[in-house]
Amino acid sequence: MTTQIVILAAGMGSRLGRSLPKPLTALGDGRTIMGQQHDNIRAAFGADAKITTVVGYRAETVVDAFPDAEYVYNDRYDQTNTSKSLLRALKATGKGGVLWMNGDVVFDPRVLGRALSLIEAEQSFVTVNTAKVSDEEVKYTVDAQGNIAELSKSVVGGLGEAVGINFISRADKAALIAQLGRVDDQDYFERGLELAIAENGVRVQPLDISDLYAVEIDFAEDLERANLFV
Repeated sequence: MTTQIVILAAGMGSRLGRSLPKPLTALGDGRTIMGQQHDNIRAAFGADAKITTVVGYRAETVVDAFPDAEYVYNDRYDQTNTSKSLLRALKATGKGGVLWMNGDVVFDPRVLGRALSLIEAEQSFVTVNTAKVSDEEVKYTVDAQGNIAELSKSVVGGLGEAVGINFISRADKAALIAQLGRVDDQDYFERGLELAIAENGVRVQPLDISDLYAVEIDFAEDLERANLFV
């Protein structure tokens, strides 16, 4: 079965201070952030992986750089957050499970290899890093069974940080779509997941990748840190 991948790349990424969309930021090895993501996806899932990218800000620059991907356009990219971009993508990808990632994450190729068994088992998951818990990042807690209980920037006593690479199974997809439709325009997609867990009984496992690198690029210092790995 073809694996469906979604990359969320609609935002303006203004904090990094670049004119191009953040996923087109060049890394030290000559690739862009999105180029590194595409390489990692192909390495894990092969040439048959179906990549759908949500674009908005300067969409044509992303399309020109990666003409073989499929695209969903968020025409309200300047008024909405990742919840609404993911909603558009999930509606465009049929009934199958979807692996999705933020378009500004530079990550170890082994992350997706570690995720394969959960994807094949149709087990929804959120990739996490337990090595650090920063106040400004999305944090999580777990329930008695070890599944995700809370998932937001406001979590108190978080066990770690969400990395921005996640999977929703075929069985759980409809519940997440419904909740993403309910949340506020400025909510992150994690709010939809949190509601699907609380109200629909969706079970989402934390996938620990603390021993691997994954860097979300928000500021110039994040880019410097990512370049230490690539």
